[in-house]
Order: sequence, then C-alpha cells, then structure tokens
Amino acid sequence: MFRTMSLLRALIGTSRLVRHTPRLLAALPPDDDVLLDPPDSRLAPALVAAALDDPEPAAKLLATTRDAAEWEDRDRYAIRLSTFAYRRDGWLEHWLATAPGDPDALLVKAQLAVRRAWESPARAERLAEVGPLIEAAAAAAPEDPVPWRLALDHARGTHASPAVFETLWEQAVRRAPHHYGSHVAALTYLSAQCCGLRGETPRTPHAAHHECFDFAEQAAEDALPGSLVQALPVRAAFEQLVAGPRAGHPVCGDRIDAAADRALALSARHPAGHLWPGEVRNLLVYVLAARGRWPEALAEFGRIGPHASSFPWSLTADDPLRGFLDARSRAVREVARRTPLRAARPEPYPAGWGEADGDGRAGPSGHYA
Repeated sequence: MFRTMSLLRALIGTSRLVRHTPRLLAALPPDDDVLLDPPDSRLAPALVAAALDDPEPAAKLLATTRDAAEWEDRDRYAIRLSTFAYRRDGWLEHWLATAPGDPDALLVKAQLAVRRAWESPARAERLAEVGPLIEAAAAAAPEDPVPWRLALDHARGTHASPAVFETLWEQAVRRAPHHYGSHVAALTYLSAQCCGLRGETPRTPHAAHHECFDFAEQAAEDALPGSLVQALPVRAAFEQLVAGPRAGHPVCGDRIDAAADRALALSARHPAGHLWPGEVRNLLVYVLAARGRWPEALAEFGRIGPHASSFPWSLTADDPLRGFLDARSRAVREVARRTPLRAARPEPYPAGWGEADGDGRAGPSGHYA
C-alpha cells in the first residue's frame, strides 16, 4: 500500500512537472539571455572608454554622483570601476597622472588597493599599507561617505577593535545616515567579529546573530520605505543561513521570514527588471529558496529578469552565473511540482505573469524593463 502511494505521488509529481514547467520557463528570460553584473546605462560608456584607456567618462560619472550626493550610485560605480581596473588599470594610472588630487580617482585607487590587499596571502600587512590611501580619498571629498564605507571594510580586514570601528561608523553615518554600503559594512563586521558595535565583550555565535538582526532591523525601521537599507535584515538572514549550520545553533526562522517579507515589500516598490535593486533581489531569492518559499522565490526571479548579480552566488558556487541559473531552475521545478494539474498558474504571481509582450517574450507584468 505504501509503495503504491509512493508510486502515485511520483506519477502526479512528474505529470505536474511536464504540464507546468514549460509555461513557467516561458515566463522567464532564457538562460543564454541572463547576464552577470551588467552595467547600467550610465556606467556602460565609462567602462567602454576605460577599455580604450580613456578615463574621462569615468571621471565625469563619479564627479556627477559626488556633486548630486548620489551616494548609493557612487558606491556601486566606484566598486565596478575598481573591478575593471583590477585587470586593466592603465586608464586609472593615466587619470591619476593627470589629476593626482582628484577625489574620484583617489576613491577608485583606494578601492582597488583594498581589494588587492584583501586577496593577498599577507592580507593584514597589505591592508595596513593601504590605510593612507583611504585617508587621502576621505580628505579629498570631506562630505563623501563612500571612503568611510571603505574604511569600515578595511577595519574588518585588519581586525580593528569595536571601539575603533565605532569611530569610523560615526564618521560614515554623519555624512549619510542611511547609506546602504556603510550599513552592510557594519553588519558584516558584526557578523565576522561576533560582537556588537559598542562594547568589547565577545559574543557566542548565537548571540552574535541576534545582535546582527537587532542592528539590521533597527536600521530598516529608521530608513525610508524605498531605501535599500530596508533589505539589511535579509542580509542578516543570509549571513545566518550561511553560518548557522557551521556554528551548530538553531536558525532564527521567524526573523528570517520577517526579513524576507520586508525585502519583498521593498522589491515591490521598484519596477521589475531594474538594475538598481538587482543585488537585493538576488539576495532575497536565495533566502526565500532556503526557507522553501518557492512561489515567492520564482516570482522574484521574474522581477530580476535577465540581471544576475555576483553576490550572493559567488559565495555559494564556483561559477556565480551557473549558481543563479541552477537556483532559478530549481525554483521552477519546485513550483511546478507543487501546482495542481488543472491550475492555470501558480500563485502568488503578479498580474500579467507569463503574458507575452510585443516581441513575443514573456515576463512579469509583460516586460522586463
């Protein structure tokens, strides 16, 4: 009897996969169309020019973000430009040679130096050497929080004490109280050090995760509804999901689900397919999948569209793009397997899910942009 029931369940599951998988896949961009970390329309020309050893578009882009106090964009662009310079830095050397005191060039230089030091076998020693570069970038643009975010990352790598970190944190939030990058740096420090921003007393891993959630949830409460800081709790959830099994303590399931709910609300405030919240959406689908919330995860993959991000997949797979595609394929299978044979479409998908747009491609709300 039990064998018969098992066979019946297997047959039903296979029938559901056969019926629903093609429709679910048609509502997503094909694997070959998915790009890893694609640049937006402002960054792309700067990268093309940098490939030709021309730093002027990058200089104009970062100067614009600084003048307009577009700190989130400035942070992302500085990281992407330094990533490009990691492999090909002739354009950056030319920029620094012609404008040695340019605050934007100094920022990219410092970001690049920190990355190279971080990846060195002699990390602590190399990081100690690049401290003056961060200080120069901060001094060149006193109002800019991004060098202070970089200083927070640097402090984590040099194992700075909580008291030192607190001083840097105060400088960062004084310039931009809700800067997402600075908050991520602070949260990552908390997770790595197993202690709070205030006080020197070490914490157990279990207590440390609670402190991370406390910090992230309070920051989200204080932030505006559309701010990326609203996604800080889901970042804390990811940290616990990755570290929890190794640390050997229970996962804070209720807090992880609440963090995912908050991030879903943030994602819903932004158009599907947009790059700006793309990394947050990639992080969110990882957490949703880990919690077995497959319909919500698949709907979020639809909002991501063809824009995969290296984070978090670079931390969970050798090939981040393959990791993204594998996670998306599993979400399709899990939703298909759970959908009744006669259901028109799984819920809770957004209106328009799976409907083709003008060029025949299907997507959430009929389009990706």
